Amino acid sequence: MDERGAHHVQSLERGLAVIKAFSAGAQELTLSDVARVTGLTRAAARRFLLTLVDLGYVRTDGKYFSLTARVLELGYAFLSGMTLPEVAQPHLERLSAEVHESCSVSVLEGADIVYVARVAVSRIMTVTISVGTRFPAHATSMGHVLLAGLDDDGLAKYLEQAELDRLTAHTLTSPAQLRDELAKVREQGWALVDQELEEGLRSVAAPVRDRTGAVVAAMNVSTHASRTTRESVRDEMLPPLLAAAKRIEDDLAVAPAQARRG
Repeated sequence: MDERGAHHVQSLERGLAVIKAFSAGAQELTLSDVARVTGLTRAAARRFLLTLVDLGYVRTDGKYFSLTARVLELGYAFLSGMTLPEVAQPHLERLSAEVHESCSVSVLEGADIVYVARVAVSRIMTVTISVGTRFPAHATSMGHVLLAGLDDDGLAKYLEQAELDRLTAHTLTSPAQLRDELAKVREQGWALVDQELEEGLRSVAAPVRDRTGAVVAAMNVSTHASRTTRESVRDEMLPPLLAAAKRIEDDLAVAPAQARRG
C-alpha cells in the first residue's frame, strides 16, 4: 500500500497528473481522455483542466485541451540557474551506469579541451582525470568533436596556433590529416579516437549543441583497449552516448543560460 505523509497534498498530485497526461504522442486530449489517463472522475478532471486554463497552462477549444508554452515556466527558473556541468552530471551518471565505463563532458579552450564534468568508474590513464584537467584537442575524441564544430575561420585559427604534438604512434600530427578526420566527424556526428592520446585508451565522443545548433560541449565514453574493440565501442557504446547527448541538448533548449561553463 502506498502510504502518504500527513503533509501530502492530494490536489497538487492530481493537478500534476493532469499536466503529465499530455505527451508528444497525446498533445490534444478530450475531458474523457484526461479522466481515463489520470484515473480521475470526469467532474474532477474538468475542475483541474479549467483551473489550468484559468492559470494559462492549458488551452481549450471547448472539446480538446492542450498544454501551452507556459508550462515551461514550471522548470525554467530552476534550470536556467544551472551551469552546463550541473545539467550534464545526472546524464553522465545515467550513461556511465548503462555502459559501465567512465564518461565525461568537456569544452574547448584554446588548443585544449577542459573537463567540466566527469563520472569515473576505473582509472584507465596514467594520469588522474578530474574537472579542470586539460588535454590537447587534436589527440582526443572530445577535441575532434569540438574542433569539427568550429567554422572555417575558427578551425584555420586553431591550426595556425596549435602544436600537433605526437603523443603516441597513432596521433594525427598533420594538419591535412586532421582536417580530413574532422570533416568525417562533422558528417557522421561523432568521433572515435583510438589510442591517440595514450596507448591503450580508446574513446568515442558526441557533440552537445545549444538551441541554435552550435556545438557548446562534447561528451564521451572512454575505455581501455584491452576490454573493447573499435567495433564494440561503435556498436555498443555509441548509441547510448548519442541518446545521452540528446537529453542534455533537450535540457539546454529549455534554458540557454546553461550553455555557460560555470
